[in-house]
Amino acid sequence: MLTKAYIPYGGYYSSPFIRWQGSLANENAISFGAETSRRWFEKKKWDPKMIDYIFLGLTVGQPKMFYGGPWASALTGAVETPGVLISQACSTSTTCIFQAAMGIETGLYKNAYTLMTDRCSNGPHTVWPNPNGPGGQVFSENWVMDHFGLDPWGGTSMIQTAENVVKEAKVTREQCDAVALRRYEQYKDALAGDRAFQKRYMFPVEVRISKKKTIVLESDEGVMETTAEGLAALKPVLPGGAHTFGAQTHPADGHCGLIVTSKERAAELSADKSITVQIISYGFSRAKKAHMAMAVVPAAQMALKNAKLSIKDIKVIKTHNPFAANDIYFADQMKIDVNGFNNYGSSLVYGHPQAPTAGRLVIEGIEEAVILGGGYVLFTGCAAGDTGAALVVKVR
Repeated sequence: MLTKAYIPYGGYYSSPFIRWQGSLANENAISFGAETSRRWFEKKKWDPKMIDYIFLGLTVGQPKMFYGGPWASALTGAVETPGVLISQACSTSTTCIFQAAMGIETGLYKNAYTLMTDRCSNGPHTVWPNPNGPGGQVFSENWVMDHFGLDPWGGTSMIQTAENVVKEAKVTREQCDAVALRRYEQYKDALAGDRAFQKRYMFPVEVRISKKKTIVLESDEGVMETTAEGLAALKPVLPGGAHTFGAQTHPADGHCGLIVTSKERAAELSADKSITVQIISYGFSRAKKAHMAMAVVPAAQMALKNAKLSIKDIKVIKTHNPFAANDIYFADQMKIDVNGFNNYGSSLVYGHPQAPTAGRLVIEGIEEAVILGGGYVLFTGCAAGDTGAALVVKVR
């Protein structure tokens, strides 16, 4: 259990998430995320040089990522601040936030900044030498599609891992469709009142189209309207499977940033000094081979145990749910209502840029808890390699 790590209320933002091959398809995720962070610091009237260390979360290779951490720091405006690159698939945000919190806990840092960013669009194609290849042929891989399609240890695609859980847990197509529809309805709640909920945390991004033209993106791009009839008409992605393209997430582009600091400094930076946000605990897991969707449960259980809490103590639950089966399995194992969490949105609906996905969900969880008058927030999600990570935050 942590006791010293806090997040200033409002000391975070998320960009809109943009469906892949959309408006952010040609932006370098590192420089784009860092430059947006610089604008955000300017709006807050905060000096980026207050940051002692930056944690850059990135999972899809980008040009010049060799210099990722310090380059992002410099572009943000923290020109004397070092940084590190963390890549842990969909657990990247939780790992960045927890590592920053541990630095505060031990006194290593006074103020840490976590910037999680990814561009699934136009993913790199890596070529590897193969001296023994016929005619000098090379090995190559597509960073995005090849990795979605095959876990080298599990030997299956990501969606097959979800279908493996479907089979074992006896999840039905009808259940998956029902959860997909419910998650879309919850997302629409975030759009009510001219996107009142999203405007609590979402920061617009500026995309330069040419020397004379710049566009501003203020909201998610590419969210598909979902109806019961539309879901029922879709075919399963895998023959005999329970998931259609309507019951799984889609690749996306975007980023988010979050400050981790001491209680005193968080109070100074907070947009509302009557609100405190404390990082309480972290959990991690690895499910059995090729059953990735199961990993959300032991990760959550570990985070709850470390916080000395039960699921009944949690006010807000957010999950990274690339497949509807994730939430169905989680709800069944934790004995909670599958319709009662992921209010205001989840990655199933607005997409999955990987590194920032969990970060946005944690931010949304904080804002929901504030609306509800405070309480504990639990985030949990799966990640490549049948792994998972969870975080407990307390909002007072």
